[in-house]
Amino acid sequence: MKTRVITSAVGLIVLFIVMALFDTVVFNFVIAAICLLAIHEVFRAFHLEKTAYLYWGFIPYTFLVMFSDMSRVRMLLLPLSYVFALYLAICVIRRSKSIEFAKLGGMVLYAGIILFCFYSFIYLKQLLPRTQYGYDALYFIFLTLGFAWGGDTAAYFTGRAFGKHKLAPVVSPNKTVEGAVGGVLGSMLLGVLVTLIYTALHGRLVGVPLDSLGLRYYAVIVLLAGIGSVIGIVGDLFASVIKRQCGIKDYGTIFPGHGGIMDRFDSVIFIAPLVAMVVTAVFYHYARV
Repeated sequence: MKTRVITSAVGLIVLFIVMALFDTVVFNFVIAAICLLAIHEVFRAFHLEKTAYLYWGFIPYTFLVMFSDMSRVRMLLLPLSYVFALYLAICVIRRSKSIEFAKLGGMVLYAGIILFCFYSFIYLKQLLPRTQYGYDALYFIFLTLGFAWGGDTAAYFTGRAFGKHKLAPVVSPNKTVEGAVGGVLGSMLLGVLVTLIYTALHGRLVGVPLDSLGLRYYAVIVLLAGIGSVIGIVGDLFASVIKRQCGIKDYGTIFPGHGGIMDRFDSVIFIAPLVAMVVTAVFYHYARV
């Protein structure tokens, strides 16, 4: 427990340093690097180390995606996505005896989900530039991480205190229904707290005073937190299924006491795109009317 707490504290410090560089290309670079580490963990989980050239293709492509908030880079996204897909196909053809397509397909699917997750942060940066919307994008990113990690923490302690009914005993024996309920409630509470803090510091959201949104906004946040927390559980269980099928305990060891990147971001992978889509469909709407 002591190791986990220390690792979490150090991780939070690093997180705030990265967020302080949000308005620079350093943020894009760090997100791309974290994404590549996560993809490499999945690459190893599927036991594809002997075909390292497959992973090499993900390096330039990941940087391309994470820097696509720049118009010139975005123009290259579609043609180079085609080139990357063609590259993977050629690898399968030339190395048909050494590449198991089932493993490669699973790895590419998982890598695509990871890319989708981390690109959501870049998308928010592009959608809500600081010069126009202040720190709204950062607020939504912290909200996303709060839904995931706050929910995980609440679920852990609630499950230890009250857990009796197994949630998914085959996939993750330690998760309980009571813990899941506690996680959902914890995400809701944290969402409200983050919003209250942001309101006190900034007072506006996508160009609209939060006072004018009233309780409707908090109702949306609570609903989003509840849905996001449930989806976070889905992401967690999905990652656990992959680990069991690949015969590994953790995706990596980069975080002592916590495992790898994907052991920490498994509950984030489906929440981040959800928040980005809701911001576009609901909150950003206020800035356009």
